[in-house]
Amino acid sequence: MAVANLIFRFVKMTKADGGDMEKKGAIAALGALAQETRLDLFRLLVTEGPAGLPAGVIAERLGVLPASLSFHLQQLVRAGLITQRRLSRQLIYSAEYGAMNALLAYLTENCCGRGTAYMPACNPVDAFKGDADEALSCACEC
Repeated sequence: MAVANLIFRFVKMTKADGGDMEKKGAIAALGALAQETRLDLFRLLVTEGPAGLPAGVIAERLGVLPASLSFHLQQLVRAGLITQRRLSRQLIYSAEYGAMNALLAYLTENCCGRGTAYMPACNPVDAFKGDADEALSCACEC
């Protein structure tokens, strides 16, 4: 239910704003991803699944200084592309799959000129059941 609410919030289109909310959300997300470190960071978190990673592990894997990483993490949190939660003394960051799917749906609206929306079905809960090393599977149809 939380993912459905997030998708609804991200792609919400009201008659009053003529779609500006949807466009502004897409611009914010794309702007956050339009930087090499943040793009690498987001892709890393997508591959890790819902469990996410502690900030220290992310810094090690990307070879980024902690102060710089903190700035990039906050940019992605503000754009709604990742979430942050506290686990004991660590901050754990995870990709927000609902926002990712909503962004893809917005970008591919009326895909191939057929008047149909491309609806990615990236569901990390199903992909990460069982083996933790299992790759994220997406069943995307156009």
